[in-house]
Amino acid sequence: MLKIKTLLFIFLSTSSFSFAQNCTCESNYQWVKKTFEENDAGYQYIIDKKGLPAYQAHNNEFLNRIKNSKSDTECTQTIYEWLKFFRSGHISIKMIEKENQQAQPQPVVSAINSNTEIIKVDIEKFKKEVSSKKDSDIEGIWEVQPYTIGIKKFGDVYKGFIIQSGADNWKPYDLKLTFNADKTKGTFYLRNKSGQEINNIRFIGKNYLEINDFTLKRVSPKFEKEEGIETYFEAAQAGKPFLKQINKTTLLLRIPSFNGALKKDIDSVITANQSKIESTENLIIDIRNNGGGSDNSFAKIIPYIYTNPIRSVRTQLYSTKLNNQRMLDLYDNYQKYGIPAEEKEYLKKAYDKLNQNLGKFVSLQDDGKIVGITKIDKISPYPKNVGIIINEGNGSTAEEFLLAVKQSKKVKLFGTTTAGVLDISNMYFVNSPCNEFKLGYSLSKSFRIPEMAIDGKGIQPDYYIDKTIPDYQWIDHVSDILNEK
Repeated sequence: MLKIKTLLFIFLSTSSFSFAQNCTCESNYQWVKKTFEENDAGYQYIIDKKGLPAYQAHNNEFLNRIKNSKSDTECTQTIYEWLKFFRSGHISIKMIEKENQQAQPQPVVSAINSNTEIIKVDIEKFKKEVSSKKDSDIEGIWEVQPYTIGIKKFGDVYKGFIIQSGADNWKPYDLKLTFNADKTKGTFYLRNKSGQEINNIRFIGKNYLEINDFTLKRVSPKFEKEEGIETYFEAAQAGKPFLKQINKTTLLLRIPSFNGALKKDIDSVITANQSKIESTENLIIDIRNNGGGSDNSFAKIIPYIYTNPIRSVRTQLYSTKLNNQRMLDLYDNYQKYGIPAEEKEYLKKAYDKLNQNLGKFVSLQDDGKIVGITKIDKISPYPKNVGIIINEGNGSTAEEFLLAVKQSKKVKLFGTTTAGVLDISNMYFVNSPCNEFKLGYSLSKSFRIPEMAIDGKGIQPDYYIDKTIPDYQWIDHVSDILNEK
């Protein structure tokens, strides 16, 4: 990853493109191929690893697919798949017109339902019936924004109907979802009334129901809150960091992202809870699905975790005329990127150093060393134990954080193996010749590879949490271990 003094710039995104009038799928592919080969920091590393014959065979296969592409969507996906020969992350194809929209996998949908089924039910009577239910089952009243939905069994079929709606095209009594009695198949109607196939139905405690990617919260009948599950949903849905006490000896710090824009929020949470952190035995840090951001964002956490010097293997930048424009852009637009004025001259010196070493990998650290060592004079007695919850959604800077903190004698990692998206990083975006999309590739390579490669492997937990423990129980599970229950 590229460090400009204290700043780190990492971009993760994928998207698609459409063709300008004079562009073809093949010409776009050839430009992507040439640009990537000449400028990506990880290109030669993978060629050396996989071999040139494998790459040539890969190119031949994809050129045939490119020539037979029937649409811009198909071509886009094919070029993106071509890029995945090199790695699974820190690559992208991105529309200029829709830069802020990331490509999402499209659900399996049926045709838009213009004739919505009306469920004949007495809603007021239904409300009274379910309010007196003692069993925690699917029948009841549920909320998922912007709807309140009633779910009732009709023969061998469950049907969910609108009770209240915040969407103009959905009215009371409209059929919103339906599934069979054994909950193996059904249909959920989206806001535009297209039907999404239901492939997952899961109860979480007594008060939550997951249907595909939607989480329904029970309104009626009412059951007592289950604190562990409430904490799980608070953590899963959090857009910003928070800290809460989950028992007398354990704190939970949730950090959903290390995005540089959240640094002030992370710092604020830690500062506001300093006395609690410094007097509580156990700290759980939940970073599940934290995809990365800036190293600066976790700097304030380190002093509480630290027990011995932390060794951080640095990165080197691949110098090309195209790549070095990024450093010049940072220099010319330092205020736009929030770079302190006193660091502006450093950027110019870095640009000059890179330009003097075209075609080479260049280390920008003043001391010329490939490893940085962090030393802190004081070791905080609390927390005594730190459990960090991880999963396959952790990549980039989140993995850099884990490599640093797992060197502490206080720290254990819990969960599943991370994404493995770190060795080749620091993305840069360039416009295609027809100016309708951007290619995203990487500028830097870690000195850590190949001996300690993370890409394609990930970081493994010290305590693997297997599938018999559902995700909503992970926090309690880690707490039990830290408290030796």
